[in-house]
Amino acid sequence: MSRIAARFQALAAQGRGAFIPYLEAFDPDRATSQALLEAMPASGADLIEIGMPFSDPAADGPIIQAAALRGLRAGATLAGVFEMVGYFRKNDTTTPIILMGYVNPIETYGYERFCRDAVVAGVDGVIVVDLPSEESEILRVPAVHYGLDVIRLVTPTTTDTRLAYVLEQASGFVYYVSVVGVTGTHSADSQDLQKAIPRVRAVTSLPIVIGFGVRTPQHVTEAVRIADGAVVASALLATLAETLDHNGQATERTLPAVLEQMKALARAVQS
Repeated sequence: MSRIAARFQALAAQGRGAFIPYLEAFDPDRATSQALLEAMPASGADLIEIGMPFSDPAADGPIIQAAALRGLRAGATLAGVFEMVGYFRKNDTTTPIILMGYVNPIETYGYERFCRDAVVAGVDGVIVVDLPSEESEILRVPAVHYGLDVIRLVTPTTTDTRLAYVLEQASGFVYYVSVVGVTGTHSADSQDLQKAIPRVRAVTSLPIVIGFGVRTPQHVTEAVRIADGAVVASALLATLAETLDHNGQATERTLPAVLEQMKALARAVQS
C-alpha cells in the first residue's frame, strides 16, 4: 500500500479528514524551506504538498507567484526539490509528500528521469496543473512503472463526461479545485461544495481533497466535513511573506508564525 493510501485509510479509521499544508520549495531560501518542511508533521500535517517553483504558474494567484519567484531566486531546481525530500525522509518515512507544479520543468528534466528520481527521493505523488489528460501518457506510464501517484485536478466546470474521463486513470486522491479562477483570490462556498463533491464521488472511489479556496480554520472544517481532506496554500505563504525583511529574507518570526498558523488549521481539522 502506498503512503498516500495508508494515510487516508488511517484517517478514515479515526473518522476525520486530512490536513494538507503547502510550501513552496526554496521559499524564501533553501534552509528555511527545509526547516519548515521538517516541522510540518509535528504541526499537524497529515500529508504535505510541495510546490516546484516555476516562472509562469498559470493556475496560481499573486501570493504563490511571488513565492515561486522567491524560490527561483534562491536557486530552486527539481534536483534541489528532490534533495529536500530526501533529507526529510531521513527522519520521516510515513508522511506522504506530493509535488505540485507545471509540465515545462518536468519535460526539460525528462519524464522517466523525473518519476524515478522523485520516487528515489521519497515523493509519493505529483500534480501537474497544465498537463491535460489527453497528453498525460508521457508522465503516467513512467509514473506507474516507478509507483508514483498521478493526482488529477477537477473543477466546478468539469462536465460529467469529462469527469469520468479525467478520473479514469487517476491515483492517490482527487484534487477538487473549489473555485473558478486562480489560487488565493477568493474562498470556496460550502453550499457549492455540498453539491459538487457527491458528483465527483459518483465516478471514483479515491479520496477527494479540496483546495484553491481554503484559507481559514472555518474553511478547513467545512471542507473536511464534505470531502476527505483540505489543502491550505496561499494563506500560509501570505503569512510567510509578511514575516520577511525588506530584502525578502527570513527573520526570526518566519518559522514560528507559519507553524502557529498551521497548528490552528490542523486543530480545526482534527476537531
